[in-house]
Amino acid sequence: MRFVEIGLLALPLLVFVLWRVMASASEPPKILVLGLAAGMLAIGALLVALSYEDAEPPNGAYVPARLENGHVIPGHVDHDAPPPSPPGQSPGPR
Repeated sequence: MRFVEIGLLALPLLVFVLWRVMASASEPPKILVLGLAAGMLAIGALLVALSYEDAEPPNGAYVPARLENGHVIPGHVDHDAPPPSPPGQSPGPR
């Protein structure tokens, strides 16, 4: 998946270089404009797809990374724990 992210990052530079190479006048060629529009649509679709791929459901609580017996336990979402209360609100009755 990192290749997709690198490609999305490099796409504006690639379009600029193509424009400078292909454009003899001040206007970019129509094929470059159409390619840019298609690329922007692809970027939008990939960003939506990538956001759903790694998203966690909202009904869990984040457990930060911790050190146990010399090993790092990475952060994760605990689906059994109740979600945290909003800031400024007490967690519940005591």
